[in-house]
Amino acid sequence: MAGVLITASLLTGFDKGANVEVSDQNLNLQILSINDFHGQIDKSGKANDKVTGTAEYLATHLKHREAQNKNTLLVHAGDVVGASSPASALLQDEPTIDILNKLNFDVGTVGNHEFDEGLTELKRIIDGGYHPKTGFFKGANFPYIVANVLDKKTKKPILPPHAIKVVEGVKIGFIGVVTQTTPSVVTPEGIKDVIFSDEAEAINQQVKELKKQGVKAIMVLAHEGGLQDSTTGKITGPIADITQKLDPEVDVVFAGHSHTYLNGTVDGKMIVQAGSYGNAFADVDVVVNKRTKDVVKKSSEIVYTYHEGITPDSRTHEIVEKAKAKVAPIISKEVAKSSGIITRAENTSGESALGNFIADSQRWKMSTDFAFMNPGGIRADMPSGKVTWGDLFTIQPFGNDLISMKLTGEQIRKVLNQQFQDPNRVRMLQISGLTYKWDSTRPTDNRVYNLKKSDGTEIDLAKHYTVTTNYFLATGGDDFTEFVNGTHRTIGPTDLDGLVEYVKQLPQPFHAKIEGRITKVN
Repeated sequence: MAGVLITASLLTGFDKGANVEVSDQNLNLQILSINDFHGQIDKSGKANDKVTGTAEYLATHLKHREAQNKNTLLVHAGDVVGASSPASALLQDEPTIDILNKLNFDVGTVGNHEFDEGLTELKRIIDGGYHPKTGFFKGANFPYIVANVLDKKTKKPILPPHAIKVVEGVKIGFIGVVTQTTPSVVTPEGIKDVIFSDEAEAINQQVKELKKQGVKAIMVLAHEGGLQDSTTGKITGPIADITQKLDPEVDVVFAGHSHTYLNGTVDGKMIVQAGSYGNAFADVDVVVNKRTKDVVKKSSEIVYTYHEGITPDSRTHEIVEKAKAKVAPIISKEVAKSSGIITRAENTSGESALGNFIADSQRWKMSTDFAFMNPGGIRADMPSGKVTWGDLFTIQPFGNDLISMKLTGEQIRKVLNQQFQDPNRVRMLQISGLTYKWDSTRPTDNRVYNLKKSDGTEIDLAKHYTVTTNYFLATGGDDFTEFVNGTHRTIGPTDLDGLVEYVKQLPQPFHAKIEGRITKVN
């Protein structure tokens, strides 16, 4: 059950202190965890003004930590693939799984992005199988577990709900869950045959099963996240709410999804999350009494994967370079030039320069009155200067088909008000062909007003207009369900292909800016 003594810290160096207890009566177990890697095998980041990330540096750090304790387990909390770097994504994310295999990961769970290409591809990347783009892949060498994704017909989990690892005769239980909101953030067609059940209920049911097998040291891999107050250390959000409901036998929750740094406790249970993209990992040390099988002490650190003074792992480097070589002819091809960085950062009204640019490209390609783009589908900024196919792929990696449809002005108003239906997560659509104002003091279903076309004429609520969205939004993604009611649907090219064509035909170098398409009044 939840340990007697809990300590937590944020570590920014390479080594940890010698805080391992040595005792014949105790098992000293180290658990190293990553989350939300998103196939960023060749992409670096920054922390404290130092370079971090990429698979080969992450691998070195993990191997170094693993060498410090013979009893080490490597785990992940989902989204290790999906929205990936081209070097991984164009090869169906097989290089990423291959790297985790070579690092001898022990267990992982699914995130929402593992469902991006549907259930069949998810199971292929786990169990192995053939894909027309890449041929046969052997799959993951480690088990994937998830307790709250159920087959609609059988009501049984689509993957094993838990796993047990035996270390020095002690059983360590792991339970996997993914955010119950997954249906709102992935294409509905890909998950039409499964149900996402309540996370806490699914975990507690598996705790009962593990207890029956004599397991008392229980860890949860939960692809759900939250925020942590830097002053008080208090963790809030969905993962805190879930943790509050868990059986006291749960010791540690490895979180994900929110890409935040979490390192603290809720209801006596430790929660850790190491940001995203391999820029850090979590190191959790637990002491388990071999007689009682209970965790009696636990401590945690979030460790940055700094490059400085570190030699990249040669084996991982070979995998990455091989993948990059395969996709180089595609991703290195220059398609256009920009006059400066175009950022996806939104202003206080919810508008971004890159959002405008992408929405414009979609309206142009499908020749419609308006276009709407979900901000979650914009994964990187547009670089300054040379713009390659790979740059554009990195910005829009999902390969969503563009869909044109007809909506009335009233339906468009409803769509825009659906941005505010979840007070905890406002999703501001990026728009083209129209402008509007919104007021946060008004009811959530009536915040949007003064809808006008770009030429300044008012949008007639009774009139039909042509609209372009991507397939994700057209099928109700991000809970924009009004798009589902659109009529006269036509399927176009992928959003990426449309973007490539759009930038090619622009006067060079091209640019974009925030134009006041969206205005927040209060």
